[in-house]
Amino acid sequence: MTETAVYAAGGVVWRLVEGKLRVLLIHRTKYRDITLPKGKVDPGEMLAETAVREIHEETGVRVALGVPVGISRYRLPNKREKIVHYWAAEATDAAVAASSFVPNREIAAIEWTSMKKARQRLSYPVDIEILDAFSALLEQGILRTFPLIVLRHAKAKPRDGWKGADADRPLTSRGRAQAQAVAGPLQAFGVRKIVSSPAVRCVETVAPLAAALKIRVDKTKLLSQDAWEDGAADPRTVIGERVRARRAAVLCSHRPVLPDILSELALATGTLAGSYLGSASTLATAGFSVAHLSAEHPGSGIVAIETHEPAI
Repeated sequence: MTETAVYAAGGVVWRLVEGKLRVLLIHRTKYRDITLPKGKVDPGEMLAETAVREIHEETGVRVALGVPVGISRYRLPNKREKIVHYWAAEATDAAVAASSFVPNREIAAIEWTSMKKARQRLSYPVDIEILDAFSALLEQGILRTFPLIVLRHAKAKPRDGWKGADADRPLTSRGRAQAQAVAGPLQAFGVRKIVSSPAVRCVETVAPLAAALKIRVDKTKLLSQDAWEDGAADPRTVIGERVRARRAAVLCSHRPVLPDILSELALATGTLAGSYLGSASTLATAGFSVAHLSAEHPGSGIVAIETHEPAI
């Protein structure tokens, strides 16, 4: 019988206190140990969604995810493998002030501590390895980042048999389910701006996200497939605006346009070209790639890039 892994997600939650870096540790009641905040994936969740939910449930602090900082793997007492994905996540002053934490049956206490003390206090080597990965980012001068997220539209009705304009093709029932499924994970990265091709299938894909955030969708033909086929698409202009804004944003477009969007993102940030760009642009319907950029020095290159796809 094939062994089934247990998936979980969490974060290295950090803040600056009088200019000094502090990270957040949790003291678990049942196990009497000290760890990083994390927890198991709930049914229907994607990993990024799990990370922000578990961090909030365990610490009372709401965060947006930053750069991925590693994956830990270890055996549970029942011999199943547990795989935990971690992200760096800044706790803003406002988020800390609004923390809802009180000691409970699962978490006895939370503790802000220096990196040095965190290494001494963490109970498990796998947590220290994650902290070391976060430390490596700090040594590169990378702390605050912002994401630009490239999203392929969800499953749409096929061209074959469609009698209207191609741009008017709507999502299928599966596509609508995919759009709902990715809204939570996209929110996990702190999205505050939505830019989309005006095609119905793209606008419908980001509609649940826009509704959840209570923001409008900025529609532009510069990311449309019709413009791309006519040689009039211009992802460079869109990417340039988003990099200059230095705010978390999602760009929803079409399969043929995605490679150009990723290529322009690499050029706009001085990132060396590589096969990873092809992988990041080869997305299934409703899949998305998150490119993390330095908030202080976006021209220093893409810090990290990760890809997510809904199970639907």
